[in-house]
Amino acid sequence: MSEFREQIIIGTAGHVDHGKTALIRALTGIETDRLGEEKERGISIKLGFAPLKLPDGQIAGVIDVPGHEKFIPQMLAGVASIDLVLMVVDANEGIMPQSREHLQIMQLLEIKRGILVLNKCDLVEPDWLDIVEEEVREQVEGTFLEGAPCCRVSAITGEGIPDLLQTITAQMEKLNARDASGPVRLPVDRCFSISGFGTVTTGTLLSGTVRVGDNLELLPKMLPVRVRDVQVHGESVAAAFAGQRVALNLSGISKDQIPSGSVIGTSGLFRATQRIDVRLKLLKNAPKPLKFRDPVHFYLGTARAVGEVAMLDRDEMQQGDEVLAQIHLDRPLMAHRQDLFIIRSYSPMTTIGGGRVIDSEPAKHKRFRKEVLQRLEELESGEQGFWLQKLDDLTCARLRDMERHTGSSREQLRAGLERMVEDGWAVQLADQFAVVEKVRSWKQQLPELVAAYHADNPLLHGIPRATLKGKLPDALATKGFELILQETVDVGQLVVRGDLVATPDWTPVPDEKQQRLLDRVEGIFKSGGMQVKNRNETLERLDLEGADPDPLFLWLTVEKRLIRLNPESYIHRDCYEVALKKLIAYFKQNERLTLAEFRDLIGSNRKLTQGLLEHFDGCKYTRRAGDERVAWDLPESV
Repeated sequence: MSEFREQIIIGTAGHVDHGKTALIRALTGIETDRLGEEKERGISIKLGFAPLKLPDGQIAGVIDVPGHEKFIPQMLAGVASIDLVLMVVDANEGIMPQSREHLQIMQLLEIKRGILVLNKCDLVEPDWLDIVEEEVREQVEGTFLEGAPCCRVSAITGEGIPDLLQTITAQMEKLNARDASGPVRLPVDRCFSISGFGTVTTGTLLSGTVRVGDNLELLPKMLPVRVRDVQVHGESVAAAFAGQRVALNLSGISKDQIPSGSVIGTSGLFRATQRIDVRLKLLKNAPKPLKFRDPVHFYLGTARAVGEVAMLDRDEMQQGDEVLAQIHLDRPLMAHRQDLFIIRSYSPMTTIGGGRVIDSEPAKHKRFRKEVLQRLEELESGEQGFWLQKLDDLTCARLRDMERHTGSSREQLRAGLERMVEDGWAVQLADQFAVVEKVRSWKQQLPELVAAYHADNPLLHGIPRATLKGKLPDALATKGFELILQETVDVGQLVVRGDLVATPDWTPVPDEKQQRLLDRVEGIFKSGGMQVKNRNETLERLDLEGADPDPLFLWLTVEKRLIRLNPESYIHRDCYEVALKKLIAYFKQNERLTLAEFRDLIGSNRKLTQGLLEHFDGCKYTRRAGDERVAWDLPESV
């Protein structure tokens, strides 16, 4: 298998019948119109693809998009992944309506570079070409194509094709490669089945690297898939990289399970959404204003949906306005922060605007709220600002969580989060990160929570660690909690005694009623000796006057009046010491001990004897040797 590293996608744009497909055929030698209907009608209906080998040896992927207005959805599915556009104009006709709509779409999708291509130059006089080029440049003024190079060609005769190839090469040198280190994200633009081969999907890999054998996920259905084979330009490769046209042979899924608009991505990182926060722009030439809750056709990558636009600071958008909005979609799709999208009017369908995704997993917002607008503006303000805001939203997050919620690569996130820690914006808690204000708040809360627990539970020596952790957000992992707890201990705000946390000056003092109950419980276990029943059976003999028995048992255990053998078995301290003395004495004379021998030795029942021996095992006084015990690290005396 070979390994391609070329990561540039070239696309065509322009009015129907201006020669886009013929131009690609002249550049690549490949016919991208494959359907009988396409060949019969002479127009492209589906996306076409071809590899383009350039004079310097580079290979770029070429996408041929339909020019007819009826096939704008197919055009949108292709143009979203384009790095360099060939704007094809028939020299006989100049800029036509679909050329203008294509230009608007590319502008909204923030395509950065393009080449003006005057085609069919063999059919017109040179003077006429000068006029057409001037008209075209007037039409693209103020867009990314202003000042773009212009090539005059004939796709039929081959005139000007070598110059166009050189111009493409020069433009490609100015493009930045996509991030191959991020999570895999491949919007599917075609899906088919090949006999003996199975399900095949194609698309442009937006981020990450796909390798043979990778286990990925089909979204939004969240179905697992495995990559059996990877192809780039029809050749099997070991890996495909972001920016390449890719074909994946998938196992574990059928063609019928992959609907239009699906995305293949890294498992467990992405979620489908039916609600997104966006920065939305309405074109100046949109036919009418856009009102609150107006339906629109929504296009993102290869996915399509119907959405309702909820402007957050107004009831109506005027032509040329840019607003913060929330779009509610009629079906789930995959969206990511910074993704660009297009909206078209509901009826009749025409391109009216587009924008950028700010948050792909937002809560439902209340409109006209200053704090909501401020938060969204902060999310827009830059990568670090976005990471910090998302970290705040998540409360506490691991790198993997941040990767899924931000779409940034793990290496980018690691470096960025480390910088935020150094700058004092975030704190690392074991394998999690949190904004510094939240961590500071948790440190302040802990002593207050413990003091409140003391007030509510005056008999207890402290609050169990697990109970204390449960009072902080669930997102905070145990390791992070322990680090925060230790810091409060280090500065003298709290103390830890075994599994209990207390304020430094806390000493539980039973009141008269509690002391009476404690004496009764202790008395039962003391008088019962080695024949004492388990906890529940003992409680049946006591009238605790409605008191909760748990604090009583905990107090007696912490004070070492009772020894807890297991959740149901306790023994009085005096009896425990007698049993331990007999154990020590026994092993001075013997090497092995059975349960029955120890039961007879202490005069107890089987259940209590078993609990004692397991307790001694846990203390490493003894260890099991089959059905017997041997001495391990016995104390010299009690």
